[in-house]
Amino acid sequence: MILGKLTTENTQYGKEEATVVPIEGANLADQLREAVQQLEGQYLEAAAEVPDIAETEAERRTLPADPDVKNFSYTVVEGDAQNPDKTEQGQLVSSYKCSPLTVDEEFMLSKRQYELVTGRRQKNDVIAYQIRQSFKPGEITAEEANKVGYELAMSFTKGKYAFLVATHTDREHIHNHIIYNSTALDCSRKFRDFLLSELAVQRLSDLICLEHSLSVIEIKPYRERQKRVLYPPKESNRDQLCGVIDSILADKPGSYEEFLKKLEQQGYEVKRGKITSVKGVRQKRFTRFRTLGAGYSEEELKAVLAGEAEHCPRKKHPVQEQKFQMLVDIQAKLAEGKGDGYARWAKRYNLKEMSKTMIFLQENKIGSMDEMEEQVRAATMRYHELGDSIKAAEARMAEIAVMKTHIINYAKTRSIYEAYRKAGYSKRFLEANRESIALHKAAKAAFDEAGLKKLPKVKELSIEYVELLKKKKAEYPSYRKARERMQELMKAQKNVEMFFADNRSEQEQQQTR
Repeated sequence: MILGKLTTENTQYGKEEATVVPIEGANLADQLREAVQQLEGQYLEAAAEVPDIAETEAERRTLPADPDVKNFSYTVVEGDAQNPDKTEQGQLVSSYKCSPLTVDEEFMLSKRQYELVTGRRQKNDVIAYQIRQSFKPGEITAEEANKVGYELAMSFTKGKYAFLVATHTDREHIHNHIIYNSTALDCSRKFRDFLLSELAVQRLSDLICLEHSLSVIEIKPYRERQKRVLYPPKESNRDQLCGVIDSILADKPGSYEEFLKKLEQQGYEVKRGKITSVKGVRQKRFTRFRTLGAGYSEEELKAVLAGEAEHCPRKKHPVQEQKFQMLVDIQAKLAEGKGDGYARWAKRYNLKEMSKTMIFLQENKIGSMDEMEEQVRAATMRYHELGDSIKAAEARMAEIAVMKTHIINYAKTRSIYEAYRKAGYSKRFLEANRESIALHKAAKAAFDEAGLKKLPKVKELSIEYVELLKKKKAEYPSYRKARERMQELMKAQKNVEMFFADNRSEQEQQQTR
């Protein structure tokens, strides 16, 4: 009996597998009827008792805790639906009409049966759908959450689709991952996602949670919602690492190695070597201690552990909000096509920002435009002076780095160049030592260009480089403050000019009327 044409296709694992494409226009029922008529032989009744599979399949099954079972990671589950570390070694996984151990193969088999039964084949097929259900921390146990998730899945699918419920306890809040097959149990149809299906799932979940005396999220009308004004400060990975280091140093570990082991106990991966670096759980790159700032370099930490110095935890500086913003050019916005509503909002906004600007001017004792221009000029001059000083230091540091390289190359290749000169500038000698001779000539040309009659010592250049680096680091905070000061004054000056210009234009319009 030929059901179709044998061919290959790409599966979800990236492999090519054999499959059968149904014959176009062929009816599977007719083919089976014709094949049965060709069968010959005797049929004997089996004496063995066969259990009722329908009853056993309808029961809820629980995945046993087996450490040898692989962690399933197929596309729809996103690699974490049956993670034993999150489901207490599989005890919090239940299923309906499928086995948790072979759920991915069963879902794919149902797709093959759907193609054979209906004769329809979809290019971009959906394997399964996922629902995530979360609960308030401390309100429900993991076992009860799994039962609630099972009830939600059964109510939403109406028992017509196989599904799996995995309860995760790896977060502060217990939550369910419900994975249900896109193909029905009889393989005659597929689940069709409908408009606002997420709203239907939400309402169904709320009803089930209320029946179990669980809290639900109350959606307030739009007018009653409060706009969020204060946001919690964001903590970077480096800030978190500094906090962990502070807590470990407070326990006073006996050695640097013990300190690193405590870091590993906190979930950090430590890479030992010439320069120690660590990486957090969700970090992509390693972080070196010296990049954390003053008091956290490897040498400073070892000195603290040895009792030679005291550790000063890093102070967290709250992010300061800008004192005021630039005013909106209402006429320009109206020319761009903005309406009257935007103009009314812009007027209120400009009044608020102008009041903040006036407070800033009073705090800085600026009472006239002449004083404003004078302070702007002084702040701009201070900013450029510091900027020029930092740029000069950076330029000199670059020159020192190049000069040190040329001096080292000159010293290394001096003997080779002298041998080359004694050989009468032999071409054979040049070919054998071309790179060294080229480095020597480049160094000599750099010395001649700089007009050096006597070469400076590398040690003196290194000392000068360190002094310039210290000066640059010391001037950077002042440079940033000068820039912020200049920007604030210039912004205040523009706001005052724009505000009085708008008032003047309004007065002129009223006079013309």
